[in-house]
Amino acid sequence: MNKSNETSTDVVVIGGGPYGLSLAAHLKSLNPSFRIFGKPMQTWATQMPKGMRLKSEGFASSLSHPDGIFTLEDYCRERNIPYAHTGSPIAIETFIAYGCAFQRNFVPELEEKQVLGLRQTPAGFEIRLNDGEIITSSRVVVAAGISHFSYIPPELSEFSDDWITHSSRHSSVDHFKDRDVLVIGAGASALDMCALLHEAGARVQLIARTQTVRFHDPPKPRSLLDSLRAPLTGIGPGWKLFFYTNTPLLFHCLPRELRLKIVRNTLGPAPGWFVKQQVVGKFPFHLGFEIAKAMTTNGKIVLEIIDKAGTKSAIQGDHVIAASGYRVNLERLAFLHQELLKKIQCFENSPVLSRNFESSVPGLYFVGTAAANSFGPMMRFAFGADFTAKRLSRHLRRKVREKIFSRDSAKGAARVESRKVFSQTVDSDHLV
Repeated sequence: MNKSNETSTDVVVIGGGPYGLSLAAHLKSLNPSFRIFGKPMQTWATQMPKGMRLKSEGFASSLSHPDGIFTLEDYCRERNIPYAHTGSPIAIETFIAYGCAFQRNFVPELEEKQVLGLRQTPAGFEIRLNDGEIITSSRVVVAAGISHFSYIPPELSEFSDDWITHSSRHSSVDHFKDRDVLVIGAGASALDMCALLHEAGARVQLIARTQTVRFHDPPKPRSLLDSLRAPLTGIGPGWKLFFYTNTPLLFHCLPRELRLKIVRNTLGPAPGWFVKQQVVGKFPFHLGFEIAKAMTTNGKIVLEIIDKAGTKSAIQGDHVIAASGYRVNLERLAFLHQELLKKIQCFENSPVLSRNFESSVPGLYFVGTAAANSFGPMMRFAFGADFTAKRLSRHLRRKVREKIFSRDSAKGAARVESRKVFSQTVDSDHLV
């Protein structure tokens, strides 16, 4: 190992999305030494289809600054971009540009380097970068986002990308013009993908297990009674969501199995209201069907589907896009050293986290979607970055200070001991 290529820092943040950037902005205000790696808004820019719009409302789509400045509303106002707290869907291009502007203004330290390896050492952690640099740090925050956790159903996972891909692989769908495309799923990703494919000139068919597609209701003026019955939160209206978004530490206290059930069943697949008119009646919906098996024949991919009554049918196309969501699985984080991975306590493939986002490996933290089973469904949305950045930055500052105090105390004790030895030597010499 080339020791001249080693550097050290107090904290390393892996990821340049809303969570990583928000945390870095808060760390700057608290002055611990840190470095952050990743490309700004990479998942949004490369794994979300151009032309889609956010499901989250404008007021719930800001990154977190310690002074509460430079919200999405501020950004849109500066650039004369139409904006509303609610009822005006945000274009993904606007959100990406906003996140990149936030990074330029408040986290210019972001290094667009790839983390290739993360392993534990006696002194903390060793981080290996793609340019050969080795960094040592006592604290590492993994803010890798959802890009590593795309999920394809087992019955489709054995096929090559020529036949089946996850929806996150397509930031553009223009190359599907005049092709037959089968889309699997009934959530926002699936219906957004269908709408964009249809607009691009593809022949689309939707296949989903659910009997109906549950579009979000279009926004409407809310009365005081509406607010009392179902208060508006950053992830939707309702008292349960109010609890999840306002008391994540109480959510953390719930029994683990209950937390998992809540996260699994809260805010399930539901496309935005604004996409409904782009898809309903435009192409076939095959609802209430499971995929029994898939095969290729005569240059086509054929899906055998079966309904609840056991009736089978077959649909063929040129390509299948699985808009089947994301499932956290730390084994998908290729940069985690296997020995380190074995030490991380998990439940249902998600890390078990403390109230400060710390895993069972001291000094290793996970935020964003990977923290949802510990802190609630809010962590699946950019809205959760504010709570995360505030709490974790204060915790990291405290830990860094404790380390510095401990180090200085040790140095002080060593100096005292040195003076004692020196004094004893002088006295001994004097006696001689």
